[in-house]
Amino acid sequence: MRRRNLAALAAALALPALPARAQIALRDAAGRNVILPRPPERILLAFNFEEFIAVAGPGGWDRVVGFNRRQWAINRPAIWREYLKVLPGLDRLPDIGATENQTLTAERCLALRPDLLVVHAVGVAAVPQEIARIEAAGVPVLVVDYNQQTPELHAASTRALGAALGQQARAEALAAMYIDRVADIRARAARAGTAPSAYVEIGSGGPGAFGNTYNGAMWGGMLDVLGARNIAAGRIPQGWAPMAPEAVLAAAPEHVFLLGSSWENRPGSVRAGYGVTLDEARASLRPYAARPGWAALPAIRNGSLHTIETGLSRCLMDWIGLAYMGRVLYPQAFADLDPEDALARYHEAFLPVPYGGCWMARAA
Repeated sequence: MRRRNLAALAAALALPALPARAQIALRDAAGRNVILPRPPERILLAFNFEEFIAVAGPGGWDRVVGFNRRQWAINRPAIWREYLKVLPGLDRLPDIGATENQTLTAERCLALRPDLLVVHAVGVAAVPQEIARIEAAGVPVLVVDYNQQTPELHAASTRALGAALGQQARAEALAAMYIDRVADIRARAARAGTAPSAYVEIGSGGPGAFGNTYNGAMWGGMLDVLGARNIAAGRIPQGWAPMAPEAVLAAAPEHVFLLGSSWENRPGSVRAGYGVTLDEARASLRPYAARPGWAALPAIRNGSLHTIETGLSRCLMDWIGLAYMGRVLYPQAFADLDPEDALARYHEAFLPVPYGGCWMARAA
């Protein structure tokens, strides 16, 4: 991995937060000018918990008085359990509801007397009236947008959080690293001069059910960055949807990525993430390789069936998922990149939980 000078990064992170100011003016990822009358001490988080923690640094979570519990405790249970170990009181923190199912309401939020709501752009679009009511009550709303997966919006979101939290140096280190890593990955892929075909599928439903694949968004967008030929392009609408099994066979992808996680009550799902061993991850891939007709796919014949933890997209760590895919697609151009080492170093530098488990792997 081409490493940014870790000594310089460590020095930047060691800088103290800027002194508290009476008023904070910032520009968020939606291009809105946001005024905080004072440094926030009662923060609500609708999503992007790990991004908030990475920017806020040690003790930053102490300012959080409510959050979207569904997106962590229910949707990402293994990650939730890891953070329970290091964030005292997390399990008792009030739930503000979720934007994705419209349970986040102004009443729930305002009852906690917040002085800042951090919400993702998708959340604003899901409950615009509730967000407007919260702002009308005098609570500043800071919009972040990691969902578009562009370096510009990742950086804008990160810098806005840093300005709000008085952690500009930490935020700038994260934003600069992200921009640098994605630029390097793009350049490597462009120099490789080939366009291998690839298929990505979320492996949550077991081998008998074809999960969503992606066209131009999320993992499909990542394949576009890498210049790969995404077999979903032209076969599903923009966004995500399942591909017909026979269409996957006809497209004959050279590489297959099955997204794994720590889903509960999902028998047959692909396993990846905290608490998952390499052997467990590989064992969960085998039934997919045995799908009808898959033995004839170039990806299976050539041993290019992989899992990646589904959380390595639409976040500050998604460049690491991008680097792993790049290493698979263009092994020579990415030979000196070690995505697993990069993920371990990211944890060490920015997150309070230790790196562990299996987040990316080739099937045995």
